Amino acid sequence: MPPTPSPARPPSARTPFGHALAGLLDVLLPADCAGCGAERTQLCPACRHALTATRPGPTLLPWAHAAAPYADPVRQLLLAHKERGALRLAGPLGEALGRAVRSALGARAGAAPLLLVPMPSARAAVRARGHDPTLRLAGAAARSLRRAGLDARAAPLLRHARPVADQAGLNAAERRRNLHGALTVLPRARRGLAGRQPVLVDDLVTTGASLAEAARALADAGLPARAAATVAATAVHPPGRYG
Repeated sequence: MPPTPSPARPPSARTPFGHALAGLLDVLLPADCAGCGAERTQLCPACRHALTATRPGPTLLPWAHAAAPYADPVRQLLLAHKERGALRLAGPLGEALGRAVRSALGARAGAAPLLLVPMPSARAAVRARGHDPTLRLAGAAARSLRRAGLDARAAPLLRHARPVADQAGLNAAERRRNLHGALTVLPRARRGLAGRQPVLVDDLVTTGASLAEAARALADAGLPARAAATVAATAVHPPGRYG
C-alpha cells in the first residue's frame, strides 16, 4: 500500500519559513481581498474605507481608544494579518492604529516623543505564526505617526511573567484575576527612553483586562502609560460615554 500522506498543516501551525514564503507570495502575486473576498486585490476600496469611516473613540476603558468596531470586514482583515500571514495589511492596519493613538492622546499627541508599546505575544504563538503581529502593527503605526510629523517609535518592552489560563469564556472580572501579575517589563526597558510618552497598543480590545494589566506593569517599572490604542474594539463609545 502507498504511504498515507501527512495531513496539511493548518495556517496557524505554519513554520517561520512557510510564513516567510507566504509573505513573499503575498507581495508578488495578486490576492483576493482579505475583508470581503473581492478578486485580485488584497484590500479593496470598500474594506479600506471601513478602516477609516469610523472616528476613533474610547472603549470600555476611557483611556483606550479604538479606530473601528470589531465587525466584518475589519474583523476579517485583522484575522488575515494575524493568523494567515497577510503581511501587506500591516500598512493600512497600522495607519488605523496610528489614528487611534492620536485620538487617545488628544492635545498631548505632540507634547513629547511617543513610545508605542505593543501587547506581548506568547512565544509559542509567535513560533506558530512565524511573526509577531502586534509588534508589526506597532511598527507600522509608528511609521504612520512619523509621516504625520510626530516623533514616534515602537519598542517591545513587555513580556509574560507567568502562564495564564485561556481567556475564552471568562467574564471581565475573571479575566482581570487571571491576568493580574502576568506581565512584567524587560530589564532593558529604561534604556534610551527618557522623555518618551508610553502608549500601549494592540490589535483588539474586548474587556480591557489585558491593557489594564500591561498598564500596571509599566507603572510599576516607572513608565506610566496614560493612553492606549487598538485597531478595533468590541465596544466603541462616543466621546464622553464610556458604558
